[in-house]
Amino acid sequence: MPPSPLPLATPVSSSPSSALALAASTAVRSAIASTPPSVTAAVGRRELGLSACFAALTLSLARPALAAVLEADDDLELLEKVKKDRKKRLEKQGVISSSLKEKGHLQEVIYKLSKVGQAIENNDLDAASSLLGPSTTVEWVQNVNAAFSKLSSSPEEKTEVDNFNSSLASLFASVGDRDVGSSKLAFVSSASALEKWVEFAGLVGQLKGL
Repeated sequence: MPPSPLPLATPVSSSPSSALALAASTAVRSAIASTPPSVTAAVGRRELGLSACFAALTLSLARPALAAVLEADDDLELLEKVKKDRKKRLEKQGVISSSLKEKGHLQEVIYKLSKVGQAIENNDLDAASSLLGPSTTVEWVQNVNAAFSKLSSSPEEKTEVDNFNSSLASLFASVGDRDVGSSKLAFVSSASALEKWVEFAGLVGQLKGL
């Protein structure tokens, strides 16, 4: 009687967790192998986009520090400008305080032009001519220009001095021609230039009649 065949070996069953892990790994490999190239490219673009976003975020974080440095520089420049402006004002006030004679000449011109304006308003150009004098070489005009020279330092002040002298020359000529209309225009221009100069020179409140 032949011997009975040995029983076939029963396969060792794996645990449920091992089976699940094996199945998951196989599924992932299958998914990667079957991924179309277009999807792979999209993933690459997404990674590139993420890098760009990271760079932009880094730059945005650096901007406040850079802005703070620039702001500090601006503050220093502003402080220096304030110091220089204050120094100029103090120097100008010192010049004004020591210029009593020049302020007296300016006050004289204001009173004279006020009377000339009243005469022109009354169409009395003979009286206006008498107040002004024969020409712009008269003493009071020379005195006021001496005051202008001492007290004018800025370009704005010097511009108004030129405007005043130009208008004053027109006033002399118009009054001499007994032209009421032109005399009024020239008077207004002269007075306006003088007022602007007084403002630029820092003499507002120190002269009467304006």
